[in-house]
Amino acid sequence: METQLQSIFEDVVSKITAVLCSRMVMDTPEDERTKLISCLGAFREYWGTLPQESHEQCVQWIVRFTHSQHSPKRISFLYDCLAMAVETSLLPPRYTHVHSCKSLQTYSMHSLTHSLRVLLSGLGVRDLLKTVLEKIETIPITVSSAIVPQLLAAREVLVFCFTLMTFMSSFSVRTLTLICLLLGSLISDFVDSFRPTARINSICGRCSLLPVVNNSGAICNSWKLDPTTLRFPLRGLLPFDKDLFEPQTFLLRYVLEQPYSRDMVCNMLGLNKAFKQRCPVLEEQLVDLVVYAMERSETEEYFDADVGGTSQLLWQHLSSQLIFFVLFQFASFPHMVLSLHQKLAGRGLIKGRDHLMWVLLQFISGSILKNALGDFLPVMKLFDLLYPEKECIPVPDISKPQSTHSFAMTCIWIHLNRKAQNDNSKLQIPIPHSLKLQHEFLQQSLRNKNLGMNDYKIVLLCNAYSTNTEYFALPMGVLVEAIYGNGSMRIPLPGTNCVASGSVPPLPMNLLDSLTVHAKMSLIHSIATRVIKLAQAKSSVALAPALVETYSRLLVYMEIESLGIKGFISQLLPNVFKSHAWGILHTLLEMFSYRMHHIQPHYRIQLLSHLHSLAAVPQTNQNQLHLCTESTALRLITALGSSEVQPQFTRFLNDPKTVLSAESEELNRALILTLARATHVTDFFTGSDSIQGTWCKDILQTIMTFTPHNWASHTLSCFPAPLQAFFKQNNVPQESRFNLKKNVEEEYRKWKSMANENDIITHFSMQGSPPLFLCLLWKMLLETDHINQIGFRVLERIGARALVAHVRTFADFLVYEFSTSAGGQQLNKCIEILNDMVWKFNIVTLDRLILCLAMRSHEGNEAQVCYFIIQLLLLKPNDFRNRVNDFVKENAPEHWLQSDWHNKHMSYHKKYPEKLYFEGLADQVNPPMQLQPQYLPIYFGNVCLRFLPIFDIVIHRFLELLPVSKSLETLLDHLGGLYKFHDRPVTYLYNTLHYYERHLRDRTSLKRKLVHAIISSLKDNRMPGWCLSETYLKFGMNAREDNAWIPDDTYYCKLIGRLSPGPFPNCDWRFNEFPNPAAHALHVTCVELMALAVPGKDVGNALLNVVLKSQPLVPRENITAWMNAIGLVITALPEPYWIVLHDRIVSVLGSLALTAETEWPGDPFALLDFTACHQSYSEMNCSYVLALAHTVWHHSSIGQLSLIPKFLSETLKPIVQTEFQLLYVYNLVGPFMQRFQMERTRCMLEIGVAFYEMLQAVDQHCQHLFYMDPICDFLYHIKYMYTGDSVKDQVEKIIMTLRPAMKLRLRFVTHSYMMETSSSAASASTPQPPPSSLASTSTTASPSSTQHTHAPM
Repeated sequence: METQLQSIFEDVVSKITAVLCSRMVMDTPEDERTKLISCLGAFREYWGTLPQESHEQCVQWIVRFTHSQHSPKRISFLYDCLAMAVETSLLPPRYTHVHSCKSLQTYSMHSLTHSLRVLLSGLGVRDLLKTVLEKIETIPITVSSAIVPQLLAAREVLVFCFTLMTFMSSFSVRTLTLICLLLGSLISDFVDSFRPTARINSICGRCSLLPVVNNSGAICNSWKLDPTTLRFPLRGLLPFDKDLFEPQTFLLRYVLEQPYSRDMVCNMLGLNKAFKQRCPVLEEQLVDLVVYAMERSETEEYFDADVGGTSQLLWQHLSSQLIFFVLFQFASFPHMVLSLHQKLAGRGLIKGRDHLMWVLLQFISGSILKNALGDFLPVMKLFDLLYPEKECIPVPDISKPQSTHSFAMTCIWIHLNRKAQNDNSKLQIPIPHSLKLQHEFLQQSLRNKNLGMNDYKIVLLCNAYSTNTEYFALPMGVLVEAIYGNGSMRIPLPGTNCVASGSVPPLPMNLLDSLTVHAKMSLIHSIATRVIKLAQAKSSVALAPALVETYSRLLVYMEIESLGIKGFISQLLPNVFKSHAWGILHTLLEMFSYRMHHIQPHYRIQLLSHLHSLAAVPQTNQNQLHLCTESTALRLITALGSSEVQPQFTRFLNDPKTVLSAESEELNRALILTLARATHVTDFFTGSDSIQGTWCKDILQTIMTFTPHNWASHTLSCFPAPLQAFFKQNNVPQESRFNLKKNVEEEYRKWKSMANENDIITHFSMQGSPPLFLCLLWKMLLETDHINQIGFRVLERIGARALVAHVRTFADFLVYEFSTSAGGQQLNKCIEILNDMVWKFNIVTLDRLILCLAMRSHEGNEAQVCYFIIQLLLLKPNDFRNRVNDFVKENAPEHWLQSDWHNKHMSYHKKYPEKLYFEGLADQVNPPMQLQPQYLPIYFGNVCLRFLPIFDIVIHRFLELLPVSKSLETLLDHLGGLYKFHDRPVTYLYNTLHYYERHLRDRTSLKRKLVHAIISSLKDNRMPGWCLSETYLKFGMNAREDNAWIPDDTYYCKLIGRLSPGPFPNCDWRFNEFPNPAAHALHVTCVELMALAVPGKDVGNALLNVVLKSQPLVPRENITAWMNAIGLVITALPEPYWIVLHDRIVSVLGSLALTAETEWPGDPFALLDFTACHQSYSEMNCSYVLALAHTVWHHSSIGQLSLIPKFLSETLKPIVQTEFQLLYVYNLVGPFMQRFQMERTRCMLEIGVAFYEMLQAVDQHCQHLFYMDPICDFLYHIKYMYTGDSVKDQVEKIIMTLRPAMKLRLRFVTHSYMMETSSSAASASTPQPPPSSLASTSTTASPSSTQHTHAPM
C-alpha cells in the first residue's frame, strides 16, 4: 500500500517542485484546482480497491507523508488535497482531522479546519478536540519559543472546535491542566461559558438542605450520594458550583446522628446488605460521630460518669449504628479504631472514654469468636491513649447502671485475653496495672455462687464472660431463672382454666441496656428456645408474665434484629404454629399488638401474610384466637405509614392474595381505607384519573373477587379520584333491606316451627345457610326475653369464623329495625336487647359489632341511624364507659418503665372479666349450662385496647357525615381518654386532618375538639411543650366561633423555629411514636397548622412569608436552614397549603424585573445564584422565590412534583414572553429533570416539550434575543441527559418555526444538520474569534452517539 501511495503523491509533489524552481510562472486558482482534481483522480481509483479495515491506515500514511515535506507550498497543496477529498466525501472527515492534528503542524491547518467546518459531525468534533488536548498535555512545562507557532495552530483548532460544539464533551475539561497562557485563557473561557447552564441545572442552596429520617420525602432519590466520594450524582460534565462537587459529609453525618436512620443511610449510599462492600467514607463519618460524642461528654456541664449525661442517648445510638455497619462489613472495625486513635491523640478527651469503650465492647464481645485476634488489638492502643493513669482505677458503685460502662475496658481485656488463650496466640497481653482492681473484683464475684438481683454484679459478669461458657452459665442462669420462675409456682391469668408460671416482674430496661449485645443475644436466644420447647411439649402451663414482658423488651433492640424480630417472625411464629400451641401463638400476637415499637414494615407485612394463612386453618376457628388474629391484622393494616404502603405492597403484585383476606370484608375494607389515605397523603394519584397501570390495580381487583362490596357515597367522596372511579365501575348489587327483613321473618318461622333439636342445630349452623342467626336471636329476645339452650348449641356449632358473616348481616338488620322503630318504649326495648346481647349474654363482643357497623355502606338516613346505634352501644349503658374510665385512671402507657403491669392487668380483668365463649348466654338458658371453657392466656389485652383501632375508624366514618358531627364530639368527650394508650396518637391526628382537610375546612370547632381530645389525653404522661405550642394552647384551643384567632407572622416564625434541634424534650426514641426528634417536630408542627381555624391557603402564604418577608426572628445567616424547615413542613401538608407557591411564582414572572424586553444591565444569571446574592445583600424577590421553590420541590413527593407539567403548560406558558421569564422558568424546573427521569418519565417528557413551546412563544414575541446560546445549551443538556429522541417529533415542528439563528444553534437536536441557510453556511466558512456565548462554545456528542442519546424509560 505504501508503495502505491508513494507513487501517486510523489508525482504530484515533483510537479510542484518544478514550478517552484522555475519561478517564472504563477499558477492561477483554476490551475491549482486542476492539479488537485488530477491528484485526487488517481487516488480515488486506488481508494476504491482498498478494503474497509485499511482506510484509517491509508489516511495515517497520507498525513505522515504530508508532515515529512519541508516545502510550505507542498504541505499546503497536500492539505488542500485532503480538504477536497473530504468535501467530495472521498475521505471520512473524522479520520482526517484527528490524524492531521496529532503533530500540531501549523501549515495549512487553518485551511483544512475551515474546509471541514460544515462537514464534520458533532462526534467528529468531539474526537478532534480530545486528540488535540491529549497532544497538548504531552508538551513539557518548559519549552523553546520555537514551539509557539505549533501552540498557535493548536489554539486555532480549539477555537474551531469550541465554535462548533453545542454540548460538553464526554471527558472533563474542568480537570484539564492549563499549561500555558496561550491556551489557558481560551479553555477557561470555554469552561466559564458553561456556568449559566450549570446554574440553570442547580438547586439553590442544595448543600444546606436536610431530610427528616423516615419521612416519606426521605426515601426518594433526592438524597442519593456517591458511595465513594459522597458527592451528589450530578448529570453532565458542567462546571457546577464548587460546593456541589464537595463531599456532602454534613448531610451524611446528620442522617447518621438520627435514630433509626440505618436504612436511609444504605439508601443514600446504595449499600446492599446482600453484598459485603466496605465504604470508607461512611466509616470516616462514623469515626467523626464518635469523636463528636467524646467532645459532647467533655463539655457537658453536669456530666456524671455514674449517671451519664444528655450525650447518653447519643452513645446508645452510636452503639447500634456501629454494630450494624461493621456487622455487614460496610465499615472495618480495626480501621475505625486506628482512625479514632489518630483523631483523639493529643485532644485530652477522657470524660467519655468509658462510654467509648462500652460502644467498642458491644462489637468485640459479639464478634471476637469468629474473627482474628489481630482485628481487635488496636483497641489496646486506644486504651493506652485514653487511660494514662499509673494507679489502679477504682471499682465504681455497682448499684448504678453506669458502672457497667466503667468496667467496659476491663471486660474488653478479658475477651481479648480469652481469645488469645483459645488460639494459643503469642499476642497475650498482661492485665494493665490500672485495671487490676476491677479485674480482681470480677474474679471475686465469680466465686460467689449466690448472686442477687439488687445490683449490677450479674450484668458485669455476663458482659465480661459472655465468650467463656464455663463462667457465663452462672450469671446468665440467674437472669433466666428470674424470668422463667422456679417451675413450681403458678399464678392465674384472665379467663377460666388458665394458669402461668409464677414469675411476674420483668427484667428492667436499665438492666437490659447494661447488658452487652452478646449477652442480650444469649438471653433472647434462651427465651426463644424455651418458648419453642414449651410449644412442642404442648405444656398446659402458660409462659411466665416476666418472660413475656422481658422478651417484648428485648425485641426493641435493633442491634439484635437477627435473633430478635427477624427470629420472632421467621422462626418462632412458624414453629409455634406448627406445634399447634395456640396459647403461645395468642401470646405472641398480643405481644405484637401491644408491646412492639418501630418494627420495620416488611416484618409487619410478613406477619399480616401469616395471619391471613392462619385464617384458613380449621384449628384456629376458635372464638378467642380468631378475635385475636383479626384484631392483630386490623392493627397491622391501619398502622401502615402512608409512605410504607406502596413499597411494601408492590412486593406482592405477582401474588396479592397472600396479603389480602379471603373472607374478612372488614379487613379488606380497612386495607382500602389505608390505601386511600396513603395515596392521598403521598399525592400518588395526583394528575391521574384512573388506576390503570398503577401498582394497586391488581390488589383492588383481588379484594373485589374475595369480598365484593360497595362504599357509601359520603365515604367514596373522600377517596382519591382514581379509587372513586374504580368502585363506581365495580359496583356490587346489594340486598334490599326489605328482602333482608323478609328472609329473617321466613327463617324465624322455620325456627319456631321445627321441633327436632338436631334438625334445628343442623339447619341453622350448616355451611351455606343464610347468615341470619343473630337476627333470629334478636327477635327471640324481642318477643320472649330469653334464648333457649338450642340457640346456644347453634352458636357453638356455627364457629367463630362463620359467625362474623352473621354479625355483618345483623349490623344491616339492626339499621333496618331502628329505622322502622316507632320510637319511645319500642326504641328503648331495642337498645336494651342490643346491650344485653353484648354485655349480658356475651353473644357478640362490642368491638366486633362496632367494627361491622362502621364498615357498612349505608346511605342518607340509614347511615345516620347506623351511627346512632354505634353511639348508643358505646355510651347508653355504663358498661363500656366504666371500663374505659377505670382503665384510663388505673394504668399508664409507659409499659417499659413498669414492673407491676401484670398486677394491674389482673385487677382490671377481675373487675371486668372478658367472656368470649357465650358464658352469659349459657347462664341464662333454661336449664343453665355449666361452662368451663379453656381460655388462652391474656397478658396485655382487653376490650378497651381492642377497641382503639376501631375507634380510629369510627371517628373517620363520623367525620364523613356532616349531620353526626355533634355525636362525634360527644364520643370524644366520653372516650377520648383512651388515646392515652394509642401507640401513634399524633400520627393518627396528622393522617386524619390531612385526609379530611376538605371536609374539615369549615368545621373548625370539630377540628379543635378532635385535637384537644387526643392531645389532652396524654397531658399526664408527657412533658410540657411536647406537642402543641404554648401560643396555640393559649389562643387557638380556646377560640370562640364568633371570634376566631388569626395568628400573626411572629407565631409562624416561632412555630417553624421549633424544627431546629432542641425545643422538644428529649426522650427514649425506642419507645416513642416517632423514630427521632425531627420526625416528631415535623408531625406536631403540621398537626398544629392543620388545626388552626385559618384557611389552608392563608397558612401556606404565611409560611412562605417567614422567609419572603423581612422577619426579625429569622437570622439572616441561617436563611437556608429556615427555608429547609419551611420546605419540610409545607410539603407535609395538604395541597391547598403548598399550592400557593405556584401563585408566588406567577407573581414573580409578572414582575418588572422579568418582563423587561431590553438587555439586562448586568449578568442575569447572577440573579439565579441565590447564595451569592444573599451573602452580598443584593438579593431580589425573584431569587428568594426561586430558592424557596427549589427547597419545597426538593422535599416534595413525586406525586406533588407531578403537578409541574400541568402548571407549566396551563399557567406559566401563556405568560412567558421574555427571555428573562424563560430563563427563570428553566432554572425553576431544570434541576428536577433528573428526578422526573428516575421516578416519573411521563412528566419529564411533557416538561421537555413545554420548554420548547415556551421558547417558541418568546421567539415570536421578542425582536431581539440576547441569550440564545445559554438557552440552546440548556436544551441540549435536556436532550442528551434526559429526553433523548423521545420528544423529537413534537420538538422538530417547533424548531422549524424559530428564527434562523436559533434553528442553526439547535440543528443537532433534530439531527437536521443541513438546516443551515446558505448565509449561515457562508458565515461559518469565515474565521471567527472564540465566542463568548455558551451554545457556540459548548461541546456536544453527535445525536448518533449512544453515550448521550438516552432512550426514555
